[in-house]
Amino acid sequence: MIPLVVHHGRGRWAGPVQLLELIDLGPAAKQAMQAYLPRFEFLLDDLADVDGRQLRERELTPSALITLLLLKTAPGNPRIPAELRPWAGQLRAVLDQPGGGEAFIALLTYIELVSEASAGELRDLAASLGPDAEEAYVTTAEMLRAEGEARGEARGEARGEARGRAEALVEMLTVKFGQLPDSVPKTVHAASIDQIKTWAARGVTAETLDQVFR
Repeated sequence: MIPLVVHHGRGRWAGPVQLLELIDLGPAAKQAMQAYLPRFEFLLDDLADVDGRQLRERELTPSALITLLLLKTAPGNPRIPAELRPWAGQLRAVLDQPGGGEAFIALLTYIELVSEASAGELRDLAASLGPDAEEAYVTTAEMLRAEGEARGEARGEARGEARGRAEALVEMLTVKFGQLPDSVPKTVHAASIDQIKTWAARGVTAETLDQVFR
């Protein structure tokens, strides 16, 4: 087994390349565990030190080459579609390999999630590579849109459940203890579902509000 770290931060790697030096232990703990701590150097591929020409010279599959390129250049980059055009041959090669459609969708998904590229420019890039590439872009966009809608619906359902439980708890406490202080409904409506469940369970047997919110 050969350990390899691929660093793709904005700046150069400034840490050690010995695993032992990366283990965060105090001096006493490190001394006590000396015999059990791993000691080996790992290979470091610092993409901050690698330019496009050097990447092209590497003997890598098209998917691996484009993956490294995107790790290096895509995050926060609004110009990534334009910067990928000189790599059209490698992008096309990704599509042409077995399972290339899925690999290309994975690359597009990464670009969509981490870059600041406009959807129109990214679609134009895909269209320039051929109908299958544009179809992969459309599939990616639909998948991400569906995931976003699902997350939004889930958040909405959770908020609705929390609101319903909060109103039920306030009503129960009002019936049991009479007029509530203004702070109680505000506290209940701001709480999580789990906290509301806890208060509701206490409210069944509590003799005072303090016992509910202790």
